[in-house]
Amino acid sequence: MTRSTGGKTDRLLSIGEFSRRSRLSPKALRMYDRRGLLVPAEVDEANGYRRYRESQLETARLVVLLRRLDMPLALIEMIVGLGKQDAIEVIGYWWEAIEKRIAEQRSLVTYLQQRLQGETRNDDMYDIKVREVEEQRVLTEKRVMTVEGLSDFIGGTLGTFFSEAESFGGVTAPTLVIFHGAVTEDNAAPVEVCAPVRHDAQVPEHLATRIEPAHREAYTRIRKSQVEFPQILDAYDAVDAWIQQNQETCTDSPREVYFADFMNAGPDDEVVDIAFPIK
Repeated sequence: MTRSTGGKTDRLLSIGEFSRRSRLSPKALRMYDRRGLLVPAEVDEANGYRRYRESQLETARLVVLLRRLDMPLALIEMIVGLGKQDAIEVIGYWWEAIEKRIAEQRSLVTYLQQRLQGETRNDDMYDIKVREVEEQRVLTEKRVMTVEGLSDFIGGTLGTFFSEAESFGGVTAPTLVIFHGAVTEDNAAPVEVCAPVRHDAQVPEHLATRIEPAHREAYTRIRKSQVEFPQILDAYDAVDAWIQQNQETCTDSPREVYFADFMNAGPDDEVVDIAFPIK
């Protein structure tokens, strides 16, 4: 059976011919049928024999190419349902994320190689100091997450805090990002973003606040160029090693204390303290 589409004949193809021309195995075609991704034009009720329209080859070949990129099927299903321009944009955004992840993994491989060779952290590189931190009232937002979306969460939350705080006295001290667990690609843990405000500030009800207790903390100050993962791990390790060597006890979650305008800082500008509360 055939039909005319835009002046062209749109033939029905057997599953064998469709498989050969689309470069998809019959097994894959059956799976895509079950998922609703590539549904046959006709299915014989008596024997279940599938037939596909010749026009469906374009979709099938698109699926083949996207799968060669190791793109998840759920995303492929979405792209197949989009118009061409939207599909182009989604593929571009997805690939940008893949390239970012590969770059981070490449940096991590280099870091691991250097670390195993003893070429990374030098304790003399980090000046570990101790300070007393006064009790603070802070705006707070906590979210359980992996590293995916972490930068957007931190930046977006701090942007909201700074904007909202303008109406009740502003942010009064360096902001904090507190890691209440190990946040990795695979492990989700609570991350808390805090911005200090006056104790007597009239904070709107839709913003959560809490009291950050007074404490001592060991810390080291790093430059913007050292903030990138995995280089920042060296600073955490250096402070942790200092705590062990000096027989101190860590009493709360480690945190990053941002005291400078991070976005406008240069690579060699000091921007953040890596700090561990101690007793």
